[in-house]
Amino acid sequence: MSINSALLAGVSGLTANSAALAAISQNIANVNTVGYKRTAGEFQTVINSQSQGAGYSAGGVLATARHFTSQAGQLQRTTSNTDLGIAGQGFFVVTEKSENLQVTDARLFTRAGAFSVDNLGYLRNTAGLYLQGWPVDADGNIATDPSDLNRLRTVNVGSVGGTAEATTRIQLNANIKSSQLVSPEATDAAATPPGANAYDPVTNSMSMWDPDTGAGVKPDFELTIPVSDSKGGQRTIAISFLKSSTPNQWYSELRAIPASDVVTGSGLTNGQLKTGLVAFTQDGRLDVDAMTALGAQALFPDPTAATLNFASSDSAAPGPGEFQWAPGLGIDDQSLAFDLSASAGGLTQYDSASVVQAVLTNGTAFGNLSEVKIDDTGFVTAIFDNGVTRRIAQIALATFPSPDSLTQTSGNAYRVSQGSGTYNLKAAGSGGAGLIGASQLEASTVDLSAEFTGLITTQRAYSASSKIITTADEMLAELISIKR
Repeated sequence: MSINSALLAGVSGLTANSAALAAISQNIANVNTVGYKRTAGEFQTVINSQSQGAGYSAGGVLATARHFTSQAGQLQRTTSNTDLGIAGQGFFVVTEKSENLQVTDARLFTRAGAFSVDNLGYLRNTAGLYLQGWPVDADGNIATDPSDLNRLRTVNVGSVGGTAEATTRIQLNANIKSSQLVSPEATDAAATPPGANAYDPVTNSMSMWDPDTGAGVKPDFELTIPVSDSKGGQRTIAISFLKSSTPNQWYSELRAIPASDVVTGSGLTNGQLKTGLVAFTQDGRLDVDAMTALGAQALFPDPTAATLNFASSDSAAPGPGEFQWAPGLGIDDQSLAFDLSASAGGLTQYDSASVVQAVLTNGTAFGNLSEVKIDDTGFVTAIFDNGVTRRIAQIALATFPSPDSLTQTSGNAYRVSQGSGTYNLKAAGSGGAGLIGASQLEASTVDLSAEFTGLITTQRAYSASSKIITTADEMLAELISIKR
């Protein structure tokens, strides 16, 4: 009967508009929810099969929810380094627990990037979901896989301890006064036979100099270099110079201070590491060719490859001319490369005061974690107060063929569905995943003006559907009243 179908169509209109009101209510309630994607109620007609000659039968309307998951919200600046937003189509991979993840544990996907550090150092958002990423191994490498979620680990910034870096490179910018008077010890060393107080790197050296007793030979110039060992401990190396009676040549010694920091082989005394001559050109620059010609007599026969090699503390006894760190220090082997002829300075001999312009080294002492930063490609980097930076992990982003078909879950997260297609894990900045914005959060995509307008139209449509029911009721009442 057509009147009955009209009555049922009115009921379907009430049901459909109630569902639309629920979607609008959900949107308005989440207008300030980070990363929320609006939902809209969409209607479709329902057509009943029509029998010829039996009149028209109304089918009504059916409401379905459409999720605008792929719609990006505006990124808004915050003050927290661990707030993250995505400028692209990617999703953060999150889990409901931080540790002991099994293959059967659910992996969820979200755009809600309001992460903070929990009491165990893990990054967790306001819904209690933990951020996943690829860990960085000891060599700084990352093993990524676009389809294996089991390679991911919960990002932890609280487990990062202190760090140190051993010195490997030293650049000297210093000048030695060319008009320095030749000392009696250097004059005696040039005599034949050598004088009684002649400078000798083994028996009467600069490393033996004691101002209190007058023992040894006082250097004409000396500079010290701070060196960080493998544990971040601070060691000191001194370079001493004594002008030779030969023009443009200087006796030189490299030694450790204190001498007890090293164990040396035969030919080296009082903490000496290396001894020999340093030659300069007539225009005051380091004379590489002259030092090469001096051979074993030079401090470094090849100044372009000037290197000191320390054996580790637990090495065997050093051979002649070799040295190692003292056993009590318990530190690793170390190579120090000296840059003595830098184009912008280096070691020079001009007729001005002996002075050290700069001593540049690349090592650092022990440092504590000062802050954590996340860059736009998702690398989580620990920054230490000694200037060292270390990558901890890289945040993984997931993309889907149809993100609007993902299944919604509590906590503003999503699960994979049959309609969404399978995930593809990518690094930020690749494959359309988008870049990560640190100290930014994605705003809700809800437009209040549109939602309030929808409230008005939904209310009117609901009222109209109720009129269908009352009109059909009145018509049925008229039909019943035909026979009294």
